[in-house]
Amino acid sequence: MGTFDLEGKRVLVTGGARGLGAGMARAMAAAGASVMLGDVLKDTVEQTAADLAAATGARVAATAMDVTRDGDWEAAVARVVAEFGGLDVVVNNAGIEVTQLLVDTDADEVRGMLDVNVVGTMLGLKHGMRAMRPGGAAGRGGAIVNVSSVAATIAFPGIAGYSATKSAVDRLTRVAAAESGRLGYGVRVNCVHPGLVATEMGTKLAVETAQLGLFEGPEAAVEAVVALTPSGRLGEVADMADAVVFLASDASRFVNGAGLSVDGGMGM
Repeated sequence: MGTFDLEGKRVLVTGGARGLGAGMARAMAAAGASVMLGDVLKDTVEQTAADLAAATGARVAATAMDVTRDGDWEAAVARVVAEFGGLDVVVNNAGIEVTQLLVDTDADEVRGMLDVNVVGTMLGLKHGMRAMRPGGAAGRGGAIVNVSSVAATIAFPGIAGYSATKSAVDRLTRVAAAESGRLGYGVRVNCVHPGLVATEMGTKLAVETAQLGLFEGPEAAVEAVVALTPSGRLGEVADMADAVVFLASDASRFVNGAGLSVDGGMGM
């Protein structure tokens, strides 16, 4: 029987400096994994890694990386393999969100989201599968978990560009799972669709949709999300982190190419 135990797993989490990424890293470290946090926020990610190591007793390290750069991915993967002795799990969590009405579309800001959310995820798939497939630097198979969003499954005003990029992450997940299976890589690829969480990004979304005139205020925006959610509350970081631990663990050994909604039913 599979368990949620990650003992002996070597993990790379992008966007790990704060928010969902830091929460996912904490949960994986607590489950026994050795975790490398990657983020463009060098000082913050190093502090987060030190805090998580102290709190969990696990091996936790940090590396500065920009997920849109091939070279940064190569260096991060090489460091995980060298310091931890292999690579078993990649969590493609890094992402950015820009709130804007379609009539006010800023092409450069949309390109920025595409670069981080879509290209960054593709590069994570590229370098993760290369390392974990037979003959790779790790070569023992593994799991990749991409972080999509409930925004990929609902029509919420003010986030068209973000929704489009997160829909792309869902499709990338399924194509990657198909390629990995067809070519015998031994790498499972799944994604999660988090609901709204009161992280810095989630709070920013509530404030900015209100500023656009879509809601009377940030509180009204949050109330609208809760009203659409059968579970009757916002998500918590732990809700999302536990789902990622499941998809990284042997308990999900026959789950592949799936999009797991962790949104309290909002996107059903």
